[in-house]
Amino acid sequence: MILPADLEATLLASWRTNSRVTSYLVEHLPAPLWGASVPGGPRRTIRMIAGHVHNARCMWVKTLGQEHGLSSPLPVDRRAVTRRELLSALRRSSRGIESLLELGLAAGGHVPPSKAYVWRNLPLDVPHVLTYFVAHEGHHRGQIVMLARQLGHRLPANIAAGLWQWTKRAQEARGA
Repeated sequence: MILPADLEATLLASWRTNSRVTSYLVEHLPAPLWGASVPGGPRRTIRMIAGHVHNARCMWVKTLGQEHGLSSPLPVDRRAVTRRELLSALRRSSRGIESLLELGLAAGGHVPPSKAYVWRNLPLDVPHVLTYFVAHEGHHRGQIVMLARQLGHRLPANIAAGLWQWTKRAQEARGA
C-alpha cells in the first residue's frame, strides 16, 4: 500500500493536531487539579493520568520503533512530574510518535513488525496506528475533564470548548 504524499502529510498533521490538543489541556488545567486524587482511586492523581499519556507514547515508540532505529523518549515519573516538565516531555514523545508514523509511511503504509510487539491486537497499518493513539489520548482527556468537574474545578467554557477547536489547534501545531 503506497499512500499519496498529500495523504502522508495529512496523517502527520492530524497527529500533530491531536498532540497539540493534549498539550492544550495540560496547559490549561487549574493548578489545584494537578495533584488532586482521583475519586475512588486515592493513589491516582490527575498528574498521573497526564503523565501516563506521555509514558504510553514512549512505550509504543520503544516497542514498535526501537528495533528499527528509533530512539524512545524517556518516560516521566508520573507521581512527581511538574506541568512544565510534562509539556516538554509531551513535545518529545509527540516527535517520537511522528517518527513511528513516518517509519510506517516509508515502509509502504505499515509499521514494520518488531519482536517486542507481542500484544498483536493493533493492526500496524498507519491509519489504524494513528487512530489508536488519538483514541487513547481522547479517552484520557475526557477522563481529566470529567474528573475536573467531579472535583469542583469545572474547566472554564472557553477552555473546554478549546479542546474541540481542532482548526485552531492545527494552526498552533503548525506554528510550534
